[in-house]
Amino acid sequence: MMMNSYSRLAVIFAFCGMGLYSQAQVFSYDLTAPQPVYSDEVGYGYDVVAPPTAKSTSPFYFSVKVPDGNYKVTVTLGAKKKAAHTVVRAESRRLFVEDAKTKKGEFKTCSFVVSKRSPFINEKTNVRIKDREKDYLNWDNRLTLEFNGAAPAVKQIKIEPDTTAVTLFLCGNSTVVDQNLEPWASWGQMIPRWFTDKVAISNHAESGLTATSFLAQNRLEKILTMMRPGDYVFCEFGHNDQKEKGPGAGAYYNFAFALKKFIDLVRAKQGNVVFITPTQRRQFDDAKLHIKETHANYPEAMRAVAEREQVPVIELHDMTRTFFETLGFENSKRGLVHYPANTFPDQPKELADNTHFNPYGAYEVAKMVVMGMKELKLPFVSNLVPEWVDYNPAAPDDFNMFKWYPSVIFETKKPDGN
Repeated sequence: MMMNSYSRLAVIFAFCGMGLYSQAQVFSYDLTAPQPVYSDEVGYGYDVVAPPTAKSTSPFYFSVKVPDGNYKVTVTLGAKKKAAHTVVRAESRRLFVEDAKTKKGEFKTCSFVVSKRSPFINEKTNVRIKDREKDYLNWDNRLTLEFNGAAPAVKQIKIEPDTTAVTLFLCGNSTVVDQNLEPWASWGQMIPRWFTDKVAISNHAESGLTATSFLAQNRLEKILTMMRPGDYVFCEFGHNDQKEKGPGAGAYYNFAFALKKFIDLVRAKQGNVVFITPTQRRQFDDAKLHIKETHANYPEAMRAVAEREQVPVIELHDMTRTFFETLGFENSKRGLVHYPANTFPDQPKELADNTHFNPYGAYEVAKMVVMGMKELKLPFVSNLVPEWVDYNPAAPDDFNMFKWYPSVIFETKKPDGN
C-alpha cells in the first residue's frame, strides 16, 4: 500500500499538488471500457483485488493517484445489460452510497466528497503513524473507491478537486477511526453516508490514542495544514486517557490541558471545535439491566473544559448508554465485535469485544452523532441527505434488518485501546 519513504512521497505530493490544483484537473474513467491494474507509474486503475469481469458480482476497487485534499467524486452506477445493486465506500471503508439498486439498463448518479491525505506535512514533518497504519488505504498516495454490494456495477467515475465543501475533521481513538479491516468498524467511517457533497469528513482518529498522544504524533498539526476558516474539528477522547500514568496524569490535569490545546490551536486557525463525550463500554451491572460507569471522571472533565471555554458538546456517552440498555444484555452484543469462532477467515476463536463496534453498532452510533449535531444546530446539518430520518437511541434500528456487505480484508486481532 503506502511507500515507507516519506521524503520521496514529499517530493511526489509537492510536485503533483502544484500541477493538479493549478490546472483544476478533472479525472474521468469509463468503466465500460478496459482499464489498467493500478500502478504508481500509470496513476490509476483497478486495485486491491482482481479487476471485475462482465459477469462478476464480487466487490472491486478503483484507485487514482492524487495529492492531499478534498475531491468531489461522481459515480454513475448501473449496467446496460443487467440489474445491479451497488454500495460505494472510499479509502478505509468509509460509507458513502449505501443501497443503489438499478434495473437492467437503468443508471443512477451519486456525488460525494472524499477527503484524501498522506502522512506528509512539510519537508521536515510527517504524521507519526503506527506501523499497522502503514498499509491502511487512508494513508497512501491515492484515492481508492470500493464498489461492493450484491451485484456492483459502475459505468463511470469522475473525480475533481473540491474547495467549497465544509470539512469536519475527526479526532479520537478506536471508536472513531476508519477501521481498515473487517469486522471492526467505528462511527467516523459511517457518518459520511448522511451528508451531501457540500460536506467532507476527514477522519484522523486512530486506535489506542489519547488526546495527548494525538497531539504528540502531529495529527492535529496535519489537520491544521488542511483546515480552512469555518471548518470543524470534533474531538472524542476519554477511553484511553484514563489509563495514562505518571506526573500530571488525570482527568483535570493532562487530559484537560490537552483538550485546551485543541481549542486554542483550532481557534487560532479560525476553526470551530466540538467535543464528543466517549462511547460507553458494554459493561452491565450485576442485574444486567444498566451500564456501569467505567470512564471515571473523564467525561465530566471534558464537560468542564467545554463549559469554561464555550465549546459545544455532543453527549455520546449518554446516548450509547441508552442504546446498550435498550438492546439489553444479550442483544447489545449485536452492536459490537461478538462473533462465534470461524465466522470469518482465520478466526479459530470466539471474538468477544465489549468496546469496539461492528458495522451495525458503528452505523447506529454515527446516527447518534448526527443527532448531536442537529441538537447543537450546527449550520452544516442543512446538508443532510434527503433520506435522513431523525434517530432515537431508545428506539434503535432493528439489527436483524441491517445489511452490511463485508470488505475483502479481515483481521481478528483487536484494535489498540479498550
